[in-house]
Amino acid sequence: MIVTKFGGTSMASAEQFKKVKSIIDANNERQIVVVSAAGKKSSDDIKITDLLYTLHTHLQYGVPYTDIWNMIAGRYLEIQRDLGLSSNISADLDIIKSKLKKDIDQNYLISRGEYLSAKLMSAYLGFDFVDSKDIIRFTYSGTVDFERSEQNAKKFFSSHGKIVVPGFYGSYPNGEICLFSRGGSDITGAYLARFLNAKIYENWTDVPGTLTADPRIVENPKTISQITYTELRELSYMGANVLHEDSIFPLQEKNISINIRNTNEPSCPGTIIKRDCNDERYVITGIAGKKDFVSFDILKDHMSTEIGFTRRVLEIFEDYKINVEHLPTGIDSVSVIVSGSSVSGCMYDIVSKIENELGAKVNVKKELALIAIVGRNMAGKSGICARIFASLSAVGINIKMIAQPPDETNIIVGVDNSNYKKAIQALYKDFEDANWI
Repeated sequence: MIVTKFGGTSMASAEQFKKVKSIIDANNERQIVVVSAAGKKSSDDIKITDLLYTLHTHLQYGVPYTDIWNMIAGRYLEIQRDLGLSSNISADLDIIKSKLKKDIDQNYLISRGEYLSAKLMSAYLGFDFVDSKDIIRFTYSGTVDFERSEQNAKKFFSSHGKIVVPGFYGSYPNGEICLFSRGGSDITGAYLARFLNAKIYENWTDVPGTLTADPRIVENPKTISQITYTELRELSYMGANVLHEDSIFPLQEKNISINIRNTNEPSCPGTIIKRDCNDERYVITGIAGKKDFVSFDILKDHMSTEIGFTRRVLEIFEDYKINVEHLPTGIDSVSVIVSGSSVSGCMYDIVSKIENELGAKVNVKKELALIAIVGRNMAGKSGICARIFASLSAVGINIKMIAQPPDETNIIVGVDNSNYKKAIQALYKDFEDANWI
């Protein structure tokens, strides 16, 4: 049995629905279908989920909302009409419309995009509709109740067989809707694949798979054929957002592979994500990065002999609920690297506290970009750091920091924001010329 999840672009129009049906019909093992809310039909269109958030805001502040509601309802009625479906989506729309009041539960309203997509898709495929609020159960603390959710998944699958389930949400013990974080339909699909011990979890989107670099920076980057869970986590954390990173954990524990596929190019094999990969053709699996980090460079004589100094530094960041990204150290110095947005309102309070309480000198460096070079085949291979330094030096880029974990699966370098794109382009070109990527 295969669990398939289709993203917003796959739900955007009747034409996209037809592509989904062709994919499902091509393999009888595709028995569980998870769908997102309708996405953009074109670049100047608006996602249904964004419209629902805007609708909620209008309701909260008493702003006229009829035009927004008509846009939402119109999209689903158009899909139903163009597919020639006899299902009555109007009844579902009427129920939602009757609840459009100032005190409407936001989670309920936002979840209706996925709900309506699933209703239409189930009618089109001839599969049974099962509401995800009846499968995915949350505790009141917002964590998934694994035991009860697994029992529900097995019960509904055994009684219905082929089903369509809306993604993105579940329910609290009292039945109220609870949302995953944005993009959470990926997570719904992952949990169902785990609970039902699926053969594979297919995630259908609008790209051919996980790319070796951001196509907005590097022209025509390659598609990665195989990647490990660990590598994907590293790339996702640094901005390569093809798949919601929280969807990896449920499958990693059960060693269920993920296949990223393109709804618009179903013949393309996409990217396989699994625990272990045997493809050793390339040293580098991918490059990703993010901008706007801040480095707190802390200096104090004989710091290395002062027991507990680093712990006390980290406690100060913890007091401000700041997540520390990296911690490069020297004999008498330590740098604490954090995202710029996390310290935008307390940067100089932190500096003052470190200097006054720990007797250290602090220099703050802003507008730092971090670039991750990721690859399971980098471990034990000599010359990688040398090539990175040479590549960046050749285009006049100074490296501000460098870090590497013990497993040698990635190397992170810091450069000025202004050199971010230039650095990735230089690294990619050099690795490609060496047949390393």
